[in-house]
Amino acid sequence: MFKRVLCLLLFIMIIATGCGRKKDEPKDLLDTIKARGKVIVGVKNDTKPFGFLDKDGNLIGYDIDIAKKIAYLIFGDENQIEFVPVTPSNRIMKLNSGQVDMLVATMSVTSQRLQLFDFSTTYHIAGQAIMVRKGSPISSLKELNKKKVIIVYGSTSEKNLRLAVPDAIIIGYKTYPEAYRALKAGKAEAIVADDTILLRFAIDDPSVVLLSKRYSMEHYAVAFRKGKKSERLLDKVNFMIESMVRSGEISRMQEEWGIK
Repeated sequence: MFKRVLCLLLFIMIIATGCGRKKDEPKDLLDTIKARGKVIVGVKNDTKPFGFLDKDGNLIGYDIDIAKKIAYLIFGDENQIEFVPVTPSNRIMKLNSGQVDMLVATMSVTSQRLQLFDFSTTYHIAGQAIMVRKGSPISSLKELNKKKVIIVYGSTSEKNLRLAVPDAIIIGYKTYPEAYRALKAGKAEAIVADDTILLRFAIDDPSVVLLSKRYSMEHYAVAFRKGKKSERLLDKVNFMIESMVRSGEISRMQEEWGIK
Protein backbone atom coordinates (compact mmCIF):
# COMPACT_ATOMS: atom_id res chain seq x y z
CA MET A 1 0.00 0.00 0.00
CA PHE A 2 2.78 2.39 0.98
CA LYS A 3 4.65 1.72 -2.27
CA ARG A 4 1.48 2.35 -4.25
CA VAL A 5 0.91 5.72 -2.55
CA LEU A 6 4.57 6.67 -3.06
CA CYS A 7 4.40 5.84 -6.75
CA LEU A 8 1.22 7.88 -7.10
CA LEU A 9 2.86 10.89 -5.45
CA LEU A 10 5.92 10.62 -7.72
CA PHE A 11 3.67 10.42 -10.77
CA ILE A 12 1.77 13.56 -9.70
CA MET A 13 5.07 15.44 -9.15
CA ILE A 14 6.33 14.49 -12.61
CA ILE A 15 3.09 15.59 -14.26
CA ALA A 16 3.07 18.89 -12.30
CA THR A 17 6.66 19.63 -13.24
CA GLY A 18 6.01 18.92 -16.90
CA CYS A 19 2.93 21.15 -16.97
CA GLY A 20 4.70 23.97 -15.21
CA ARG A 21 7.13 24.62 -18.09
CA LYS A 22 6.34 24.71 -21.76
CA LYS A 23 8.80 22.99 -24.06
CA ASP A 24 8.99 26.02 -26.34
CA GLU A 25 9.25 28.61 -23.58
CA PRO A 26 12.01 31.13 -24.46
CA LYS A 27 15.08 30.59 -22.32
CA ASP A 28 16.68 34.03 -22.48
CA LEU A 29 16.20 37.62 -23.61
CA LEU A 30 17.26 37.01 -27.19
CA ASP A 31 14.80 34.12 -27.55
CA THR A 32 12.06 36.22 -25.97
CA ILE A 33 12.63 39.07 -28.42
CA LYS A 34 12.73 36.75 -31.44
CA ALA A 35 9.52 35.03 -30.36
CA ARG A 36 7.83 38.42 -29.95
CA GLY A 37 8.97 39.64 -33.36
CA LYS A 38 10.32 43.00 -32.21
CA VAL A 39 12.79 44.46 -29.74
CA ILE A 40 11.49 47.02 -27.22
CA VAL A 41 14.00 49.76 -26.43
CA GLY A 42 13.84 52.58 -23.92
CA VAL A 43 15.10 55.83 -25.48
CA LYS A 44 14.99 59.58 -24.87
CA ASN A 45 12.65 61.67 -27.03
CA ASP A 46 13.67 65.10 -25.71
CA THR A 47 17.46 64.92 -25.72
CA LYS A 48 18.87 66.26 -28.96
CA PRO A 49 20.99 64.92 -30.66
CA PHE A 50 20.64 61.50 -28.96
CA GLY A 51 16.89 61.00 -29.10
CA PHE A 52 14.39 63.67 -30.14
CA LEU A 53 11.43 64.40 -32.38
CA ASP A 54 12.04 66.15 -35.69
CA LYS A 55 9.68 68.77 -37.17
CA ASP A 56 7.48 65.98 -38.56
CA GLY A 57 7.25 64.16 -35.22
CA ASN A 58 9.66 61.37 -36.19
CA LEU A 59 11.96 59.99 -33.50
CA ILE A 60 15.59 60.46 -34.59
CA GLY A 61 19.07 60.78 -33.07
CA TYR A 62 22.34 59.02 -32.34
CA ASP A 63 20.86 56.66 -29.73
CA ILE A 64 17.96 55.92 -32.07
CA ASP A 65 20.41 54.89 -34.79
CA ILE A 66 22.26 52.63 -32.33
CA ALA A 67 18.96 51.00 -31.31
CA LYS A 68 18.02 50.43 -34.96
CA LYS A 69 21.39 48.73 -35.50
CA ILE A 70 20.51 46.33 -32.67
CA ALA A 71 17.13 45.57 -34.28
CA TYR A 72 18.92 44.85 -37.58
CA LEU A 73 21.40 42.64 -35.71
CA ILE A 74 18.55 40.52 -34.33
CA PHE A 75 16.10 40.46 -37.24
CA GLY A 76 17.93 41.76 -40.31
CA ASP A 77 15.35 44.59 -40.28
CA GLU A 78 15.83 47.82 -38.35
CA ASN A 79 12.09 48.44 -38.35
CA GLN A 80 11.30 45.48 -36.07
CA ILE A 81 11.61 47.74 -33.06
CA GLU A 82 9.35 49.53 -30.59
CA PHE A 83 10.60 52.69 -28.93
CA VAL A 84 9.45 53.52 -25.40
CA PRO A 85 10.20 57.10 -24.25
CA VAL A 86 12.08 57.23 -20.94
CA THR A 87 13.50 59.95 -18.71
CA PRO A 88 16.51 59.84 -16.37
CA SER A 89 14.09 59.48 -13.44
CA ASN A 90 12.04 56.55 -14.80
CA ARG A 91 14.32 54.63 -17.17
CA ILE A 92 15.68 52.27 -14.49
CA MET A 93 12.15 51.41 -13.34
CA LYS A 94 11.06 50.68 -16.90
CA LEU A 95 14.03 48.36 -17.44
CA ASN A 96 13.64 46.52 -14.12
CA SER A 97 9.88 46.08 -14.58
CA GLY A 98 10.36 44.51 -18.02
CA GLN A 99 8.59 47.32 -19.90
CA VAL A 100 11.67 47.52 -22.11
CA ASP A 101 14.27 44.94 -23.14
CA MET A 102 17.14 47.40 -22.87
CA LEU A 103 18.00 51.08 -22.55
CA VAL A 104 19.78 53.10 -25.24
CA ALA A 105 19.22 56.38 -23.46
CA THR A 106 22.45 58.32 -22.69
CA MET A 107 23.01 55.85 -19.84
CA SER A 108 26.38 56.35 -18.14
CA VAL A 109 28.20 53.34 -16.70
CA THR A 110 28.96 53.81 -12.99
CA SER A 111 30.27 51.43 -10.32
CA GLN A 112 26.90 51.57 -8.56
CA ARG A 113 24.94 50.80 -11.72
CA LEU A 114 27.27 47.92 -12.57
CA GLN A 115 26.03 46.16 -9.44
CA LEU A 116 22.45 46.38 -10.70
CA PHE A 117 22.67 46.09 -14.50
CA ASP A 118 24.72 44.58 -17.30
CA PHE A 119 26.22 47.08 -19.74
CA SER A 120 27.49 46.79 -23.26
CA THR A 121 30.77 48.11 -24.59
CA THR A 122 30.89 51.92 -24.57
CA TYR A 123 29.40 53.52 -27.69
CA HIS A 124 30.06 57.16 -26.74
CA ILE A 125 32.08 59.14 -24.19
CA ALA A 126 30.68 62.41 -22.87
CA GLY A 127 31.88 64.77 -20.14
CA GLN A 128 29.94 66.69 -17.54
CA ALA A 129 29.91 70.44 -18.07
CA ILE A 130 28.28 73.65 -16.85
CA MET A 131 25.79 75.76 -18.78
CA VAL A 132 25.00 79.31 -17.65
CA ARG A 133 23.11 82.32 -18.95
CA LYS A 134 25.17 84.62 -21.16
CA GLY A 135 26.96 87.23 -19.08
CA SER A 136 27.06 85.05 -15.95
CA PRO A 137 30.15 85.51 -13.74
CA ILE A 138 30.30 81.75 -13.12
CA SER A 139 33.37 80.25 -14.77
CA SER A 140 34.13 77.07 -12.81
CA LEU A 141 32.56 74.33 -10.70
CA LYS A 142 33.90 75.65 -7.39
CA GLU A 143 32.09 78.95 -7.95
CA LEU A 144 28.78 77.09 -7.63
CA ASN A 145 29.20 76.65 -3.87
CA LYS A 146 26.16 78.13 -2.08
CA LYS A 147 24.58 78.83 -5.49
CA LYS A 148 21.42 77.28 -6.94
CA VAL A 149 22.34 74.62 -9.48
CA ILE A 150 20.02 72.59 -11.69
CA ILE A 151 20.37 68.85 -12.30
CA VAL A 152 18.07 66.27 -13.92
CA TYR A 153 16.79 63.54 -11.59
CA GLY A 154 18.28 60.12 -12.25
CA SER A 155 21.43 61.45 -13.96
CA THR A 156 24.96 61.11 -12.59
CA SER A 157 25.22 64.89 -12.25
CA GLU A 158 23.67 65.07 -8.78
CA LYS A 159 26.13 62.66 -7.17
CA ASN A 160 29.14 64.27 -8.85
CA LEU A 161 27.95 67.75 -7.90
CA ARG A 162 27.40 66.84 -4.25
CA LEU A 163 30.92 65.41 -4.05
CA ALA A 164 32.63 68.31 -5.82
CA VAL A 165 30.56 71.22 -4.52
CA PRO A 166 28.90 70.06 -1.26
CA ASP A 167 27.39 73.45 -0.44
CA ALA A 168 25.63 73.92 -3.78
CA ILE A 169 21.85 74.26 -3.56
CA ILE A 170 20.60 71.55 -5.90
CA ILE A 171 17.32 71.95 -7.78
CA GLY A 172 16.07 68.94 -9.71
CA TYR A 173 13.86 68.56 -12.79
CA LYS A 174 12.56 65.47 -14.59
CA THR A 175 13.71 66.40 -18.11
CA TYR A 176 16.41 68.47 -19.78
CA PRO A 177 13.98 70.84 -21.52
CA GLU A 178 12.43 71.62 -18.11
CA ALA A 179 15.89 72.23 -16.67
CA TYR A 180 16.82 74.50 -19.57
CA ARG A 181 13.63 76.56 -19.21
CA ALA A 182 14.26 76.93 -15.48
CA LEU A 183 17.77 78.27 -16.16
CA LYS A 184 16.38 80.72 -18.71
CA ALA A 185 13.79 81.87 -16.15
CA GLY A 186 16.53 82.64 -13.63
CA LYS A 187 15.60 79.92 -11.14
CA ALA A 188 19.26 78.90 -10.76
CA GLU A 189 22.75 80.03 -11.72
CA ALA A 190 23.70 77.00 -13.81
CA ILE A 191 22.87 73.52 -15.10
CA VAL A 192 25.35 70.68 -14.63
CA ALA A 193 24.90 67.79 -17.09
CA ASP A 194 26.64 65.88 -19.88
CA ASP A 195 28.16 68.22 -22.46
CA THR A 196 26.61 66.44 -25.44
CA ILE A 197 23.14 66.92 -23.97
CA LEU A 198 23.66 70.60 -23.10
CA LEU A 199 25.30 71.36 -26.44
CA ARG A 200 22.00 71.40 -28.35
CA PHE A 201 20.67 74.21 -26.15
CA ALA A 202 23.84 76.29 -26.53
CA ILE A 203 23.82 75.84 -30.32
CA ASP A 204 20.16 76.76 -30.69
CA ASP A 205 20.09 79.60 -28.14
CA PRO A 206 22.83 82.29 -27.94
CA SER A 207 21.44 83.47 -24.58
CA VAL A 208 23.04 80.46 -22.85
CA VAL A 209 26.71 79.45 -22.80
CA LEU A 210 28.35 76.05 -22.34
CA LEU A 211 31.60 76.50 -20.39
CA SER A 212 34.66 74.81 -21.88
CA LYS A 213 35.92 72.72 -18.95
CA ARG A 214 34.79 69.10 -18.51
CA TYR A 215 34.59 67.52 -15.05
CA SER A 216 34.17 63.82 -15.78
CA MET A 217 34.18 61.10 -18.42
CA GLU A 218 30.73 59.59 -18.94
CA HIS A 219 30.78 56.26 -20.79
CA TYR A 220 27.43 55.70 -22.52
CA ALA A 221 26.45 52.06 -22.98
CA VAL A 222 23.40 49.89 -23.61
CA ALA A 223 21.88 48.74 -20.29
CA PHE A 224 20.29 45.31 -19.75
CA ARG A 225 18.69 43.58 -16.80
CA LYS A 226 21.44 41.81 -14.90
CA GLY A 227 21.75 38.06 -15.23
CA LYS A 228 22.33 35.07 -17.45
CA LYS A 229 19.19 35.71 -19.53
CA SER A 230 20.83 38.81 -21.04
CA GLU A 231 24.19 37.19 -21.83
CA ARG A 232 23.63 36.03 -25.43
CA LEU A 233 22.19 39.33 -26.59
CA LEU A 234 24.79 41.31 -24.66
CA ASP A 235 27.58 39.38 -26.41
CA LYS A 236 26.02 40.09 -29.80
CA VAL A 237 25.60 43.82 -29.05
CA ASN A 238 29.20 44.04 -27.81
CA PHE A 239 30.47 42.41 -31.00
CA MET A 240 28.34 44.83 -33.07
CA ILE A 241 29.62 47.95 -31.27
CA GLU A 242 33.24 46.78 -31.36
CA SER A 243 32.93 46.09 -35.10
CA MET A 244 31.43 49.54 -35.67
CA VAL A 245 34.31 51.15 -33.76
CA ARG A 246 36.93 49.24 -35.78
CA SER A 247 35.28 50.06 -39.10
CA GLY A 248 34.91 53.76 -38.26
CA GLU A 249 31.10 53.60 -38.46
CA ILE A 250 30.67 54.85 -34.89
CA SER A 251 32.94 57.81 -35.65
CA ARG A 252 30.96 58.66 -38.78
CA MET A 253 27.68 58.50 -36.86
CA GLN A 254 29.07 60.81 -34.17
CA GLU A 255 30.16 63.30 -36.82
CA GLU A 256 26.72 63.13 -38.42
CA TRP A 257 25.03 64.04 -35.13
CA GLY A 258 27.61 66.67 -34.17
CA ILE A 259 28.90 64.94 -31.04
CA LYS A 260 32.49 64.35 -32.08
